[in-house]
Amino acid sequence: MDNTVKTKKKYPKGFYICALSFTFERMAFYSAKWLIALFVVKTLAEGGLGLTDADGAKMSANLVAFTYLTPIFGGWIADRWLSPRICVPLGTLLMGLGYLCGWQSAIQGSVGMLWLMIALVSIGTGFFKGNISAINGRLFEDQTQLDSAFTIQYSFVNIGSFIGTTFVSFIAYGAGFGPTFLVCALILFLDTIWLIFGGKAYFGEIGKKPFKINETNIQTEKDKQKSDDEPLTKKEKLRVGAIILVTLFSVIFWVVWYLTYMPIMYHWGPDFDTANKANWVIGNFTVPSSWFDSLNALCCIFMGPLLAVVWSKKANSPKGDLSMFKKTALGMLLLGVAFMVMATAEIVRGAGQASLMWIVMVGLLMSLGEMVFSPLGNSFISKFSPPRLLGLMMGVWPFAIFIAAKCYGYLYEYLAKYSFAPAYGIVGAIVLICGVVLWSMDKRFNKLVE
Repeated sequence: MDNTVKTKKKYPKGFYICALSFTFERMAFYSAKWLIALFVVKTLAEGGLGLTDADGAKMSANLVAFTYLTPIFGGWIADRWLSPRICVPLGTLLMGLGYLCGWQSAIQGSVGMLWLMIALVSIGTGFFKGNISAINGRLFEDQTQLDSAFTIQYSFVNIGSFIGTTFVSFIAYGAGFGPTFLVCALILFLDTIWLIFGGKAYFGEIGKKPFKINETNIQTEKDKQKSDDEPLTKKEKLRVGAIILVTLFSVIFWVVWYLTYMPIMYHWGPDFDTANKANWVIGNFTVPSSWFDSLNALCCIFMGPLLAVVWSKKANSPKGDLSMFKKTALGMLLLGVAFMVMATAEIVRGAGQASLMWIVMVGLLMSLGEMVFSPLGNSFISKFSPPRLLGLMMGVWPFAIFIAAKCYGYLYEYLAKYSFAPAYGIVGAIVLICGVVLWSMDKRFNKLVE
């Protein structure tokens, strides 16, 4: 933040091409994520596929999970084989074709077409997500601008999420599932055109060749071979161990974080006749369940700058800023409290309906937990990973989220066998215990990275 104030340099115009492209892509993605969970469970007469809520949770989970796995392969292709300037619009085109498959799935009532949509969107995300950020980073001559630039890009991401989940629900409720998937496809085709013409105008030579070919390695082959062959030092091994420990805690965090959406939609949501356990009505207006996603996006947009100020003040205080491990623990504690709120709301409502304010409270707590927890992983790995393992270690964090996203649908299916309040209360207690353990072992963990 300080660097941004000091330089006061304008961002390159290509930055806004990349950032707005992310807005379009996330607008469609988060709309489709919510839409799948609803579409799968709605009956055939209501335009859905008529499957179980467990099926809806697992299919939605697959869409999330593979979009964290495929960028590893998409980045590898852009590094070595294919121009990143081709990879990125190819990715948006494939995602657009995927959403067309969702449109056809709604018309035909086909589960297979929905799986094809998930596959194409996942592959397209692999070509798009990491590579557009890589192009964006290379647009800046002044590297001190990168932290603030990517923070702004994260805001563009959440603006896309907010617009998609806030307004797409009206298309779904008014016109049906098929037209909504079609709108998602059109957004991605527009994004493809935006990238092709915007790239020609403002990217210059950046990204025309694969990244590895386009960059000079200052090491000689002999030096590189020597560096790769040298065993890790004791300090490096301890730091790798610390990264693995934090990653294990991150798996627990993200499994539970993604799980939060399922009971909100299926147990308390307003979209099913059997789900009258919460009152989503304000006056004569029924709040769409997609607005729970919107609440999360809105919180991220506004909480990011506020937390930046808090951490800055902490860093300048006599006691100094919280350590990375304590911040991670705090994020877990907030998420654990969110689950305790869910369990409490279920107990309090008895045979009646829970107030919408309980759901808002859950959304605020999980969003604050995300904003405390989420930004730390890549920063931590960048600081403490041995340089020769940086690429591998940077791949560990998204792979952990992939595992978490693959698991939460199955966890939801398992928890559905038990009474809601005790089942979700136990999940909250486990997360709270993990947060307490992480906080209490802060000094020991810090010794691993000193």
